[in-house]
Amino acid sequence: MTILTFIAAFLTGLLASLGVGGGMVLIIWFTAVMGMSQLEAQGINLLFFLPIALLSVIIHRKNGLIDLKRLVPAFFTGAVGAAAGAYFAKLMGSELLGKIFAVFILLIGVKELFSAIFGNNRE
Repeated sequence: MTILTFIAAFLTGLLASLGVGGGMVLIIWFTAVMGMSQLEAQGINLLFFLPIALLSVIIHRKNGLIDLKRLVPAFFTGAVGAAAGAYFAKLMGSELLGKIFAVFILLIGVKELFSAIFGNNRE
């Protein structure tokens, strides 16, 4: 199990560094393999995200890519949104939250599949 945990951590970091969203791998790992509830898995995923987000802000600020006038309102709005999201996630319960997450993953997969088949118009 330890080797599989390292593989999941590696994939999470790799996908996150590519901008894909390694948190999905982490949440799936926690719920499917480790047996955690969806709510616990998403909470831990948010805790993993915080130091990376802080490091990203520091690096982008150092490179002059962040305007402090916009950073402060975004920080407070994000904090309020995260608290509200956590509250509503707890109200929904882990079972419903897991189903919503599964639908979300499925929709992202379908979108990516169609983008690969019909071409990506983002460029």
